[in-house]
This record gives sequence, C-alpha cells and structure tokens, in this order.
Amino acid sequence: MPEELSLSQARRVALRAQGLDRRRRDGGGGMRAFQQVVDRLGVLQIDSVNVLARAHLMPAFSRLGPYDVGLLDRAAGTPPRRLVEAWAHEASFVPPATYRLLGWRQRAYRENAWGTIAEVPLRHSVIVDEIRDLVRERGPVTAREVHAEYEAEHPRVISGWGWNWTVAKRVLEFLFFTGEITAAGRNSAFERCYDLTERVLPPSVVALPEPAEDDAVRALVEIGARAHGIGTAECFADYFRLRTERGRRAVGELVEAGVLAPVRVRGWEGRPVYLHRDAGLPRWATGRALLSPFDPLVFERRRLEELFGMRYRIEIYTPAHKRVHGYYVLPFLLGEEIAARVDLKADRAAGRLLVQAAHLEPGAPPDTVPELADELSLLADWLGLDEVTVAGEAHGDLVRALDDAVRAGDAVRAGPA
Repeated sequence: MPEELSLSQARRVALRAQGLDRRRRDGGGGMRAFQQVVDRLGVLQIDSVNVLARAHLMPAFSRLGPYDVGLLDRAAGTPPRRLVEAWAHEASFVPPATYRLLGWRQRAYRENAWGTIAEVPLRHSVIVDEIRDLVRERGPVTAREVHAEYEAEHPRVISGWGWNWTVAKRVLEFLFFTGEITAAGRNSAFERCYDLTERVLPPSVVALPEPAEDDAVRALVEIGARAHGIGTAECFADYFRLRTERGRRAVGELVEAGVLAPVRVRGWEGRPVYLHRDAGLPRWATGRALLSPFDPLVFERRRLEELFGMRYRIEIYTPAHKRVHGYYVLPFLLGEEIAARVDLKADRAAGRLLVQAAHLEPGAPPDTVPELADELSLLADWLGLDEVTVAGEAHGDLVRALDDAVRAGDAVRAGPA
C-alpha cells in the first residue's frame, strides 16, 4: 500500500472494507453470506423507525441484495447465537465475542448511561432486585409482561413527549445496559424478550475470561478500524461510541503494534489518517447500493463529508417545514460516488415504495438515474411491495427524471401489450 493515497484511492479502500466496492451477485445468499456481512461490519445498529425497513436489516440488503431476513432472526434468536443485542454503536447487534468487550462500559453505567437509566438503582432499588429475580424465573419476558406485574403499583404515565417508559421498562433497560440481561430474541411486535445474559450467550463465550479494560477498548477500536479500512482516530472510536481521547490512545497502541499505519491522503487534511493492515485497494469500485441512515459507512458524518464530499444529516427530528431533503433519506452509492439521496417510505397498505424526494449530488455519474430506478425496484421487491411510485408532491431536482425512469422500467417489465 502506498504511503500517500489520492482521495479516490481512499474511497476505494473504505468501500472494499465495507463490502461495497463491487456489484452484488444475483440473490442474497444464505447464512454463510449473511455471516460474512456480520464479520465484515462487526455491528448492526438497531432503530425503532420502521417507515421503510428496520435499520438493522438494511446493511445486509445493501451488500447482498434481496436476502431472507429470517437469517437475522435465526442469528439473534436461536442458540448458539451469532448475534447478541447490546449498547455498542447505540442499541446494536454484535457478535457474542464482541459483547464480552463491553463489560467495562456496562459496569461504568453511571458515566456511560443517560439519566433515565443511570438513576434507576437510586429510585427503584427494590424493584431492580424483584425484576432481576422475575427474569431469572420466567425469562424470556417482554417489558409489557413485566409491567403487568407492577401496573397497579406503578401505572404508566403519559407525558406527551419521549418514550414514556414504564417503571418496569426502565428497570429492564437498566439491567440490559449493565449486561445482566439481554434479548433472547424479538417477538412479532419487535419487543425484546429479555433473559439472563448467561443464558443467551453461547456457553463457550460465557466461559471466556473478561479482558482488561484497556485491552477491550483497543480491540473495539481495531474492529472499527478494520471495518472502515481507512480513517481517523475519531472515525474508529465512533464505531463503538468510545470517547475520543480513549480512541486516540488505542490508535497509538495499534500503530506501535503494526496493526495501523499512518497514511497521507491528498484532499483529506486536518486530521491524521490511518490505514488498517488488512485493508485492500481495489483498482475500481463498481458497487451500487442504497444506504440506510444507520449504515456503518455513514455512521460518522464528518468522515462521510471528508471522504465522499456529502454533507448528510438525518432529519427525522426536524420539523417537516424545515426539512431540506426529507424524513427518511437514504444516500445512493454508485461506483465510488455518493450519487444521490432519496426520501423513501414503504406504503405497505397500498403495496408501494414511495419516493417522497430525490436529489442529485455533485459529481454524480451520468447513469445515476437509471441505476437508481433499478435499485429502487430491487428494494421494492425485497420489501414485498408491488411498485415504485414517485409521489405527486415529491420534491428535489431528480424527481422528474427519476419518475420517467421508473415508468420506463415498469413498461419494460410489463412487456408487450
């Protein structure tokens, strides 16, 4: 690997590390292909927004194409589990071995958890013991089932904003954050089914000694570095939401160990950049993918802007009249460029994938429109939707051309009258 890279070369390194540098094969593959995605990414962020598809389902689609989402359910819900839920990059699925690297954070919940969770032992110490025993005796159980045991004493309070968690849910989330319990799976309503962590993790992982804190942090930073291929200390630390100073110290140690090497990237100045020793540099990047707002490639927004030139902000919590690009906007990767962004919604009742906004990015390849239309059709098929529709009120400079391309694609698939 050269000691100095162009920005184009750095992009290709990043895309190879993420498994996005080449066109997908037909079909999504089975558990082996899914496991390869898990091994490559190291973490799948979970988010409750379901306007299109659950956030943790999208990264595998972006890299495999239409795959069986039941593979993830099996991986996380059937022993021996390949994925376990934890607070990693926010709420996430991680491999069981990675779960053991998070023990130091779980113990330091007073510094690492938000107030609603951190204050639970002070406000509900008796109930913590009771619910811990309840999970031990009856797990796996949902928060709704546990709340039913305490509803008379602690009824639900609706405040008009936020999650409005019950006392039972707060206690369960405290035990979840601290690692005493985790999810044995999710039910059809996407509710966590809580059980003791020791009963969820594979026995071989439970038997492993917990690593020292510095060793665990260094291992987490390396996972982020391998998944990124190239990046800054801040990029690597953000992968597991580590504090920057800890990330920098771990990066220094990994440089000394020969795992990371400093590299110069022309056009990416301002922050020291490092290359993982396993990183590859493909001659070309020919991939195509719609990326969830929670995809690992776009985790760190500053990195995305410095590397791909895209300033990206999720606007879910922005008032509708102030949104620029839309509610649930997905960057569209084509080759080594972020070519466009589209605001999408799955209208399941009508069987339509709705395009509510579409914007072209500077430097987009000339074939962006037909490629995006084809990718939208593939996404609609995977989601079980009958058609792609550009909404009448859709906005953006790409809307008209995309609408024409979608209609032309529909005509081709329909065949002669």
